[in-house]
Amino acid sequence: MSFKLNTKYLERFISSDELKSMELLIKKADKLLNTKQDTKNDFTGWLNLPNNYDIFEFERISLAAEKIKNMCDILIVIGIGGSYTGPRACIEALKSNFYNQLEKNTPDILFVGNNLSSDYISDIIEMCRGKDLCINVISKSGTTTEPAVAFRIFREIMDNKYGKDSNKRIFCTTDKSKGTLKILADIEKYETFVIPDNIGGRFSFLTAVGLLPIAVAGIDIHKIMEGAQTALKNSSIDNLNNDCYKYAAIRNILYNKGRSVEIFVSYQQKLSMFLEWSKQLFGESEGKDKKGIYPTSAIFSTDLHSLGQFMQDGNEILFETVLNIKSPNNDITIKKIENDFDSLNYLSSKTVSEINEKAMISTAIAHTDGNLPNIIFDIDKMDEETFGYMIYFFEKACAISAYILGVNPFDQPGVEEYKNNMFALLEKPGYEDLLDNLKQQI
Repeated sequence: MSFKLNTKYLERFISSDELKSMELLIKKADKLLNTKQDTKNDFTGWLNLPNNYDIFEFERISLAAEKIKNMCDILIVIGIGGSYTGPRACIEALKSNFYNQLEKNTPDILFVGNNLSSDYISDIIEMCRGKDLCINVISKSGTTTEPAVAFRIFREIMDNKYGKDSNKRIFCTTDKSKGTLKILADIEKYETFVIPDNIGGRFSFLTAVGLLPIAVAGIDIHKIMEGAQTALKNSSIDNLNNDCYKYAAIRNILYNKGRSVEIFVSYQQKLSMFLEWSKQLFGESEGKDKKGIYPTSAIFSTDLHSLGQFMQDGNEILFETVLNIKSPNNDITIKKIENDFDSLNYLSSKTVSEINEKAMISTAIAHTDGNLPNIIFDIDKMDEETFGYMIYFFEKACAISAYILGVNPFDQPGVEEYKNNMFALLEKPGYEDLLDNLKQQI
């Protein structure tokens, strides 16, 4: 397994002296993260999780995954934020974007509770007709609107289909002892898994939040944890020059030079949902106190035909972070044809991955020449250990980067404001005064 920071295309943008000047800030950030000197910092349970996870809970996840595989045609995963993007990102990265169409030995996995679109939910219901179902509902409180609405709808479908036996097919990932979902699970005798109190949603992939759905997909969760363990070991303050801390420092140097937008890029479609997971991780962690690097994403070469012009020649607010998979799992060789009608015979004997690699290199050179900084992570091959490594690597880098920036990585006050407004507009009891204020703005 190899996941390496490549700074070749950063040399004209960041000097060694600038990186050296960040060392004190990195040490302070590491101390805040590890000693919890920030009084608001009570969500660092993920920090040593790869080495200290609950073995009993881990084995229960594996057993439940086997049970689900044997019971159903479709597993419905109900969750939002990291509870949605994390598992889906892993399944697509390690299996396929077309997992449900190509995998024959494991259940299809459908995601709901990640939006409030009636058309989307109706389509999922239609796809479930005539199929045996299981549900994994993921919510710490049980009251987050999107997954709560979806669970109410699909719980009714399960009760109508299976009657009193529906409880054997519903698995809840929630709080250990409190909350609406935990109370309901205890009453209905649903099997439950724990989201630890000291781990926030966007840092929760290495708990049952991410591990149960991906285990159902046939992904080796032991190897996922092994990769995360390696990332933990490699991101120690004992080696101040480690790639994780260096990436956090580079982001902040570029931010201080006016680069306020980070565009996460891959040349492999299978990483599109991982880029979505990264956007939430960094956006919710850093975007506060009127600070932060705005995270966005693109898949190349596709988006070069829509965003390439802006990136090459537009407002210089961007920097680029590229996840470069060097060896795909599958490849195709271009064949020579007689009439060369498309003038592509010059590519004969070359593979599609070779062409894709040259597209990546040529773009990096062009963007660098166009004054767009390029951070590249070279990934030898995408497998379970690499994915687990990447999850922990970016979680740690995000926390360090946020502390360097001067914000608490573990809260999200801005998100709560829109939720309160929505509750008021939907006339939820207790929000009457806010509703009166909002009516004046509508």
